[in-house]
Amino acid sequence: MILSDRDIKKALAEGRIKMTPEPNLDEVLSSSSIDFRLGHEFRVFKSTSKAFIDVKDKNSFEGLTELIVKQDGEPFVVHPSEFVLGITLEELILPDDIAVRIDGKSSLGRLGIVLHSTAGHVDAGWKGKLTLEITNIGNMPVLLYPGMRVGQYVFEQLSSVSETPYYKKGKYYDQKEPAQSKIQEELQDK
Repeated sequence: MILSDRDIKKALAEGRIKMTPEPNLDEVLSSSSIDFRLGHEFRVFKSTSKAFIDVKDKNSFEGLTELIVKQDGEPFVVHPSEFVLGITLEELILPDDIAVRIDGKSSLGRLGIVLHSTAGHVDAGWKGKLTLEITNIGNMPVLLYPGMRVGQYVFEQLSSVSETPYYKKGKYYDQKEPAQSKIQEELQDK
């Protein structure tokens, strides 16, 4: 079941869902979602430093990306066919019985900006800022600004409380900046 605006407000007021900084609901709350904003940090891939990425080799990930920090009002350029990692401005904390789906804003989608390539689901029990998998599938560069609304959270009530919430086994729990892949942790002994 997707939470309505009424249920989102109630969950925020009760502290079951937490967003920091606290959102201005008059601006960001829709009938069944709440907007989130783009953070200041981006990870860009240094494609000239590696011939390929071996998902089993932890050394493949060393020096693979560079952290770029943008100030308020300073744009980050996403070029056509470019893939970068961004981060949400807001930290999100979920209880053990509510998950989230993230969706991009259609106004950015109409410019070719996609916010997630595969990771559009956030498990119950999550805490942290969310890494965004940003791609420009359009044919013109697009400037994105920290603090702008880029996506929305759609909250989903689980049928029961999760036995294994994200904080019990998630790799990216409590992240504060865009995190590159940790897939090598899953494949180390395989």
